[in-house]
Amino acid sequence: MLVKGDLLQAIASKNIGISATKIEKQAIASLVARLEGYNPNPNPLEVPHLLDGNWRLLYTTSRELLGLNNIPLAKLGNIYQCVRIKNAKIYNIAELSGLPYLAAILSVCARFEPQNSQRVNVKFERAISGFQNILGYQSPEQFIDRIESGKNYRFGAIDFLIPDGNQQGWLDITYLDDNLRIGRGNEGSIFILDKVS
Repeated sequence: MLVKGDLLQAIASKNIGISATKIEKQAIASLVARLEGYNPNPNPLEVPHLLDGNWRLLYTTSRELLGLNNIPLAKLGNIYQCVRIKNAKIYNIAELSGLPYLAAILSVCARFEPQNSQRVNVKFERAISGFQNILGYQSPEQFIDRIESGKNYRFGAIDFLIPDGNQQGWLDITYLDDNLRIGRGNEGSIFILDKVS
């Protein structure tokens, strides 16, 4: 699809949105709106096999996520959103690189509840952060498997439950195909992700 190719080309060199200018952000937002008009799955929650899996963030306008690049002595790497339909959970994982042996991750675990066929309410429940080598981090899949098996990171990490009522919102899934997902959050942010095989 031509619009999808144009969008992917427009975001390709924008470092998930960090280096996008105001004019480029407007052009990308226009392409996003056009592609949403061609959504092959207008009811994405009715095709859970497409939604389920690990997604890598390609581009966002979220100030919160883009602000992770401002952490001293760290450089933002990949950000993943891993959807587990069976457990109604979402795992957001940001990888940070830095000085040797100082690569870190920031992770937030959330529960989601469908509000309609396109929107999910999200309630953040747990945050985990620490150095990758201390946490034994190898990949999002391995990290999530350890969390789901009941692993607590008491030593060498910050691991805490997020109190009820704090950190909740919603996400509209406005485009979904076999390998691309677009979402719009409650703060007006755009998220473009590709599926990791």
